[in-house]
Amino acid sequence: MSSSLITEPGPAAFDGLTVVMSGGSRGIGLSIATELGRRGANIVMLAKTDVPDPRLEGTIHTAVAHVQATGARAVGVIGDLRDDDDIARLVATAVDEFGGIDVCVNNASALAPTSTDDLTMKKYDLVQQVNARGTFALTKACLPHLRRSDHARVVTLSPPINLDPAWLGRFPGYMVSKYGMSLATMGFAAEWRDDGIACNCLWPETTIATAAVANLLGGDETVAHSRSPQIMGDAAAVLVARPADVTGQCFIDADLVRDAGVADLAPYGGVEPLEYDFFL
Repeated sequence: MSSSLITEPGPAAFDGLTVVMSGGSRGIGLSIATELGRRGANIVMLAKTDVPDPRLEGTIHTAVAHVQATGARAVGVIGDLRDDDDIARLVATAVDEFGGIDVCVNNASALAPTSTDDLTMKKYDLVQQVNARGTFALTKACLPHLRRSDHARVVTLSPPINLDPAWLGRFPGYMVSKYGMSLATMGFAAEWRDDGIACNCLWPETTIATAAVANLLGGDETVAHSRSPQIMGDAAAVLVARPADVTGQCFIDADLVRDAGVADLAPYGGVEPLEYDFFL
């Protein structure tokens, strides 16, 4: 599916707001950018995919065009979340183009559902740098501008902290990186509560039909039992519209869209039985 099931927030809910996002060329990030953009937000995305990759659908250029097709103003910055200079260019672009930053979306993430025995240190360093460090670095870079916003929000795509041994022991290296994203965001919420900057996490109830799932988590079979990225776009729109005192929480996409009045989630796709996501 490609159209929102939620009616609120409405078409002009985010007029004048500027969203800075890591990633966004495809999948969940593109869906979030599209749904915030169609409701009036300016979108500025940092992504590495400049030219087409046969393994991955879409580039930063096709993503920007897709968001612009909703009527939104969108800009793409080619760069790597692991590079502080690229993050600085992203922030500078948002400020130069649109005058500030209101929403920081920590979307980019490296996937490594691998046992400790099989996880190389090179891959371990990658997932920590992209996931935990990338979240910290991008949010920190946006902070001076978020403090000047009347609608400051940080949304991080990471899970609730689940200390069940089944998750602690399944793939510790990846777990540390994703929980690092969540803990950083909860820390920001506590640190900046008096600044009016709402910081929350968003996580899918089920696996989402993306290229990453197809390539790394079971191929077409897993994709068939996954919901569309649309549910994450809709959930992000609901979350960004929440008041500033909604902060320091981890939300599940299905709960947010149900709160927005979507009783039947079947249109988001996924053949029963649905494949539930990590850490839930």
